[in-house]
Amino acid sequence: MKKFTTHQGIAVAIDRPNIDTDAIIPKQFLKSIQRSGFGVNLFDEWRYTDVGEPGMDNSKRPLNTEFSLNQPRFKNASILVARENFGCGSSREHAVWALDDYGFRSVIAPSYSDIFFNNCFKNGVLPIVLSAEDVDTIIQLINQHEGLEIEIDLPEQQVVCKLDNTALHQPFSFNVDEFRKYCLLNGFDDIGLTLQHTDDIKAYEARMKQKTPWVFMDHSL
Repeated sequence: MKKFTTHQGIAVAIDRPNIDTDAIIPKQFLKSIQRSGFGVNLFDEWRYTDVGEPGMDNSKRPLNTEFSLNQPRFKNASILVARENFGCGSSREHAVWALDDYGFRSVIAPSYSDIFFNNCFKNGVLPIVLSAEDVDTIIQLINQHEGLEIEIDLPEQQVVCKLDNTALHQPFSFNVDEFRKYCLLNGFDDIGLTLQHTDDIKAYEARMKQKTPWVFMDHSL
């Protein structure tokens, strides 16, 4: 999993509440269990004007030019700002995979579905909770200033809106669980955390081989 310490990038707003996981990645694209390849179908029903299906050549599909991700000023956006209850609906982890594969490192919203919120941390995407008023301010700044970037400082737990590297507003502070912060700073997913105890695991297995050698016998003979 990618480490997250600080990140600065173009911010894009999807000014809607209750964006569910079916909107983030529609159900027809859930056949794969690989974590990559979902970015082209992120917000598929909103980005394209036709009906998307797996295996289509997305480069030839008609775009919805009104949708923010399709606007030139938001090309290469890596921070998504939305309204309350982001990621509601089904528990599909593919929703976070699609955001990550597209290039989003963080989402900023007033609230999230619990399952989606947890899935973000497990996949290296930082979900930041700010008040509805702070989110409204950020969305206004995005709309008013083309090229606006957001700098996220995880160690300091701050969000700064910038234009040409000049802050446009005082920093917004956010809270994050200390254990989740530790995992993001070090790039540890569940497997990575387990591997930090490799020596202990090997020592345990060695002890068990002495105590219960029959468990480790080759039973295929």
